[in-house]
Amino acid sequence: MVDVVLFFEVHQPYRLNRRWRDVLRRLEADKGSLNPQDLEKAYFDHGLNKIVMDRVASRCYLQANKAILDAIKEHAGREREFKVAYSLSGVFIEQAEKYAPKVVESFRSLAETGLVEFVEQTYFHSLASLVSDEEFKEQLRLHSRKVRDLFGVSPVSAENTEFIYNNRVAKILAEIGYRVTFTEGAEKILAGRSPNYVYSSVDGDIRVLLRNYRLSDDIGFRYAARWWEEYPLTPDKYAAWLSKVEGDVVFLAIDYETFGEHFPPETGIIEFLRKMPEEVLKWENLAFETPLAAAEKHEPIDSLDVPEYATVSWADLERDLTAWLMNEMQFRSFSHVRRLEKVVRELGDPGWIRLWRLLLISDHFYYMSTKGSGTGDVHSYFSPYGTALEAYTLYMSILNDFETRLIRAAGVS
Repeated sequence: MVDVVLFFEVHQPYRLNRRWRDVLRRLEADKGSLNPQDLEKAYFDHGLNKIVMDRVASRCYLQANKAILDAIKEHAGREREFKVAYSLSGVFIEQAEKYAPKVVESFRSLAETGLVEFVEQTYFHSLASLVSDEEFKEQLRLHSRKVRDLFGVSPVSAENTEFIYNNRVAKILAEIGYRVTFTEGAEKILAGRSPNYVYSSVDGDIRVLLRNYRLSDDIGFRYAARWWEEYPLTPDKYAAWLSKVEGDVVFLAIDYETFGEHFPPETGIIEFLRKMPEEVLKWENLAFETPLAAAEKHEPIDSLDVPEYATVSWADLERDLTAWLMNEMQFRSFSHVRRLEKVVRELGDPGWIRLWRLLLISDHFYYMSTKGSGTGDVHSYFSPYGTALEAYTLYMSILNDFETRLIRAAGVS
């Protein structure tokens, strides 16, 4: 029996406001001195964030959640039930609570089935693990409290942002008490081994599931690609592919926005999601399982040794850190915001800390990518800005203003 682990990444960033200076001038005219909450109103484009959340809630979240819930109910109580896992970023949850409360309720309905696992991640879907161990741990704790408050569960499986993984990340997660983590089944860390088994970290302290990127991307990137030799992808065809997998676990990790946003509902993607569980369970050698259950059901067949210089992620063809840290703009902006950690922590004000963390959201640096070819097209698709240079210029203008006000508030000479 092969366990199919279906994992969905759910995230929406806070996008920066091109007209932040105008907002600041109005606020200063009304109030005089400004606090971090005022700066957050100015720095981020809350109007655009609401537009995006409203659209994606309608096209994706509500429809996809209903499809998943219907499938769970249809197979509940059977010998082989339908189970899934979600990782919801803290900033996604915040925006859903504010702009789309029906989405939050639909996730609560999924949680109530008892057949959904909620996975930990950095609260701000940020590059916290590249800033400091302390910041990484704190964002995981923030996320854990949010998930517990919302769904009444405390996650014991955890992912780092965008599946960023190395030995240090695994060690930190194990020390906190997580039992399972995930990363990309990249050839450079597998060295000829199959991704379809449970592995352990190099010291054996935490179990690791590896994303089968080919089968995941068949849905996430190729579902509606008319140039693809396998087009159209149907639920029965996909289930047949899964039935031929050799191993213990096939870990499918997909951006949830794939279902209705990246591929519009008109492509049939929601109906694919609705019917796929039934087609999979027609095969007697396949069963759905949650990440924790699958990882603990099967013994690790080997360990993964991933030093920091070989850090892996699920982003882009390179599957490393170059989606966020490759060109001079990305390095300069990230180094700048990272240096402010000491000042922010010494000041100790929750408002300033939150604002700094919002500037660590990984998407800001993703938008600055200058990669070409198909990878560059993906970066451009997600970006709300015209060019990488525009994203960088806007980010740095806001960061410089933030730094000036932070230092003034901290009384640093």
